[in-house]
Amino acid sequence: MHNIQLNCMVTFNQKKFIANLLEPIDISAPLNAGSQNIHAWFVPDMVIKPVVNETWIGDVNNGGSVNFRDICFNPHGHGTHTECVGHISSETYSINQCLKQFFFLSQVVSITPEAIGHDWVITSEQVQKLAFNNAAQALVIRTLPNTSEKLFKKYSGTNPAYIDAQAVSYLTGKGIKHLLVDLPSVDKEFDSGKLAAHHSFWEYPQNTQKHRTITELIYVPDSVLDGLYLLNLQIASFENDATPSKPILYKLFDYEAD
Repeated sequence: MHNIQLNCMVTFNQKKFIANLLEPIDISAPLNAGSQNIHAWFVPDMVIKPVVNETWIGDVNNGGSVNFRDICFNPHGHGTHTECVGHISSETYSINQCLKQFFFLSQVVSITPEAIGHDWVITSEQVQKLAFNNAAQALVIRTLPNTSEKLFKKYSGTNPAYIDAQAVSYLTGKGIKHLLVDLPSVDKEFDSGKLAAHHSFWEYPQNTQKHRTITELIYVPDSVLDGLYLLNLQIASFENDATPSKPILYKLFDYEAD
């Protein structure tokens, strides 16, 4: 049996790394019909059902020639999704128009949110203690404790952890253009519509940064160590503020020339 590798070279700060593109690490949550799926923002169950008319059914097991299904879901409430500034803007921006590059040097970090009153918050003080690589464009935040329950958790009405707006401002000041979190939102669930972290990240409306993205409801397994990775941020081409997405990480290895 052959050991095949498809390597690409990544260079930053005059240092070279190799990533094997045949060893992807998927940090997205699958989209399932029914209750065994992530639920946030009080969305109903995701529905996948065959198309049916008077003479035909899109279900092979029920006499159809092909499986041909309608899918009803909400990108923000049912799973891993990537959003653009169109999520909070009065102007129409789509993720398909805002995200034009898909590979980024990424840093994975693990953070235990702090208890502040009745909330759990990733604070500015916590992110300022992180050892940032100056070349990283994307930051992947894994909150602790970290369990596979995140793949089908019911978040609605639970006041999940969130990120302080000052922490977000610090991250963008460090050059982070793509923020990925395993939370339903970077903002508090009920905040009277302020969405302070979203506004801070996109600097909207004073200095709108259309190229930046936020990806929420990811899941980073414990087997993925903190550190630098190559990120491939895969999206569907929805002309909408958000789309289901499939962020993929690749381990980086020191390049050794022959």
